[in-house]
Parts: sequence; C-alpha cells; structure tokens
Amino acid sequence: MNNKAIFALVGLVSASIVGISTQAFAASRDNISIVGSSTVYPFSTTVAEQFGKSTKFKTPKVESTGTGGGMKLFCKGVGVDTPDMTNASRRIKDSEYQQCLDNGVKEIVEVKIGYDGIVIANSKKADLLDLTLKDIYLALAKDIPNPDGSEGTIPNPHKTWKDVNSALPADKIEVLGPPPTSGTRDAFVELAMEGGCKKFDWIKALKKSDKSAYKTQCHTIREDGAYIEAGENDNLIVQKLEANPKALGIFGYSFLDQNSDIVQGSKVGGVNPTFDAIASGDYPVSRALYFYAKKAHIGVIPGMKEFLAEFTSEKAWGPDGYLSEKGLIPLPDNERSGMASSVNNLDALKLASQ
Repeated sequence: MNNKAIFALVGLVSASIVGISTQAFAASRDNISIVGSSTVYPFSTTVAEQFGKSTKFKTPKVESTGTGGGMKLFCKGVGVDTPDMTNASRRIKDSEYQQCLDNGVKEIVEVKIGYDGIVIANSKKADLLDLTLKDIYLALAKDIPNPDGSEGTIPNPHKTWKDVNSALPADKIEVLGPPPTSGTRDAFVELAMEGGCKKFDWIKALKKSDKSAYKTQCHTIREDGAYIEAGENDNLIVQKLEANPKALGIFGYSFLDQNSDIVQGSKVGGVNPTFDAIASGDYPVSRALYFYAKKAHIGVIPGMKEFLAEFTSEKAWGPDGYLSEKGLIPLPDNERSGMASSVNNLDALKLASQ
C-alpha cells in the first residue's frame, strides 16, 4: 500500500472517530496548510513566501488563528481537510497532545524555532515605563493580596499605575492584550503575572499546598475594563497604541521590532526588551516558539519535508538568517544543530508525561 493510500485510510478512520464526513477526504490538496500562533505567523509566512519562490512547490497557506485555536484544528484528525502544521507561541499542552492522539494524530514532529520576548509597549509619544513583575501583577490581577499584609485577597482596586507604584505615572490602567486562546496570553500569565505573584511569600507557599488555588490567584486577569482583549491581531494593537498614548499593549518582540518608529517596549525589571537581552535570558518575559507537523501528512502533501528543511536551514533560522531580520531570536548553535537533525530524521514527539 503506498503513502497516499495509507493517508486516505488513516483519514477515513480519523473521520469516523470524530464524526467528520468521509467525503472530506475524497479531494486532494497540493499546498501545505498551516494555522496557529499570531506571533509565529510572520516568521512562518516569510518562510512560506521564500519557499514558494525558490522551489517547484506551491506557496503554503498560512492562517493566524491563535495558538489554542490552531491546536484544536490541528488535532481534529488526519486528512486533507485538516491542517498539516500549526504554529505555537508555547509548547503543546498534555491535554492538546492527548486530543491529537484520541483523534488519530499519532505522530507529531515538534520544531522549536527560536525565542521571543513578550513586550509591554506604549506609544513613543508617551514616557518610557520601567515596570517590575510585581507592578504588572498588581495592575492586572483580578484579586490582589490584601494591602494590610494579611494572607488574604481583595478585588483589585487599582485604577491608575500610580496606585500600583508611586514611582509610576497617574495614568489610567488600560492594557490591550491577547485573548485566552493565544499562546502569548498563556506565556504572559505564566512569566509576567505569576512572576509578580510569587513575590508574595504566602502565595508562593500556596503552590505546594494547593496548586489549583495558586494558579487561579496568579493567572486570573481582571475583567473590569483595565485589561482589554484585542483579538489575535497584534498589528491592530500597535495601531490602537498609536491612537491612545496612555494605553499599553502586550505582544511579541517581533512586532515591536517591526514598529519601532511607532511604539517602545517598557523596561521590565530595569531591562529593555532588546534582541540581545532576550537571547541572553536577561529580559525576564521571554519564551520559546514552536511549530508542529503531522508525520502522516509528510510524503502525501507535496513539499512538506522540503518546507521543514527550509525552515530549519541556517539561511532561514540561523544568526544571520532572514528570520533574524524579522525579529526571531535564534536558538544557540548546538540546540539549533540538534533540532535540525531531529527534524531531518522526522523524530516523533514524546512528552515527558509519557
């Protein structure tokens, strides 16, 4: 049985599992379909365009659906009516991986492509802010530790940044950020919000005694208008910051880099969100970026193996590659080499929990 026959059979089985019409697998597709993270989208699109120009294959179709939305589509099953790859601004969750397995997506190639910083930016018309992780947490958490020092919480009363920290301006707290389906949102609450939350010893201790309560306390963002969900379109956030110099916005470093004439990244803990500070780990709000590919689609959808090779080539993701020019922070040399080898071998992902 050849690859295409196997692919069709796997697709039919997947369809029966998830209740999709088998007619969806009758049609063929001759271009790669990619969904997922809005942060990884510019990098993936750049590689797709280069790939379309320099090879015999069609330019892959890349859609920005958010990391969570992309995972749902990717894990829906195997077959031409499902994406071949999904971009992610965080690592795949155990629950998402299990959903993939349940729906017949048995072998997944994980590609860690580099690093990115999450910036808290404002218009260059405004003053540059120097925030601590504690400032960020106290400004955006739904409930904050009681100011009287007791081990309890109160609904967040802070209206201005000066309420949070007397050294900050008396501007209204107004932060435009990604929705819960976004990997940037996941990383922001884990790195920035939780980073500030842990500054309170009694909450830090809660992690050992009641992990669920700890996560709720540290990860829950207020819903009274101080934090405004701005969708998955980071360019829209940049436009809104230009129109409202008092507001702040949360997005990946690459969008700051591409719009440095309009917006500026706040310092976090005294460190500017620069390429070098993110690469060295000095900037505290940084994370790894990924994409995932279905092994069952490789050899069936034209160009998939070649696209993986293009993305993991030195001319693309290396220190002097064209993705670096777009704002991607490259992996260290040894990690990049190991990842390229793993991708070339099409090594299937195995999570630590397995």
